[in-house]
Amino acid sequence: MLRAYRGGLVFGELVGGDPPAVVLLHGWRRSHQDFAALARGLQARGVSSLALDLPGFGASPPPTVATGAAGYADTVATLLRELGGAPSVLVGHSFGGRVATVLAATYPELVSHVVLTGVPLLRTGTGAKSPLAYRLLRRGARWKVVSPARLEKARQRYGSADYRAASGVMRDVLVTVVNEEYSAYLSTLRVGLDLVWGGKDTVVSPDVARRAQQLVPGSRLQVVEGVSHLLPSEAPDSLLEPLVKVLGA
Repeated sequence: MLRAYRGGLVFGELVGGDPPAVVLLHGWRRSHQDFAALARGLQARGVSSLALDLPGFGASPPPTVATGAAGYADTVATLLRELGGAPSVLVGHSFGGRVATVLAATYPELVSHVVLTGVPLLRTGTGAKSPLAYRLLRRGARWKVVSPARLEKARQRYGSADYRAASGVMRDVLVTVVNEEYSAYLSTLRVGLDLVWGGKDTVVSPDVARRAQQLVPGSRLQVVEGVSHLLPSEAPDSLLEPLVKVLGA
């Protein structure tokens, strides 16, 4: 059952007792439900967990202003303090992993360990330019010779699936986070880090995880063969393994 946190700004599902030992942060256009199997596995070992719906997803309302991962990290940090402030293990998938990385680097007193999967932590250098027609339309919009309606039509044609599905403040959040990278945060991490990646992840290649591992001394990487980007729901036991090791459960 979902609970309201921070006066209804964030909702989440607590499995086990308060305070949760593990906090689970989902990916873009996903929800707490991705971690249902992992939460049950933790509960069977006597470990409580809290799977959040990050602002703008699932039951949680969108933020009032567009922010990047740092703004989301601030929101989760405030929630953790309200729960008592005991250091938690963070599990972050994709967008949620962006938030977990920034949170762990910025508020190390609230985090004891981080497990990341499928997170676009670093730029790959392989991004293609937008089509010329779209770039010209955006330029025309800046010069006020292309109408907002025509520009939106172009966005729907040329934008990514995530971009087309987003609107209002969440579209602005998406634009912000896709232009972020997290090498500076990784380099300052002072907590343990496990990287668990799908070997068939075509959204965020395992090469990104290998490069990230080099920035964090002592971090561990496991590539799970045959698994794609949605590892939390496809192979939850691969996340359970490092958590059991870290928690001694």
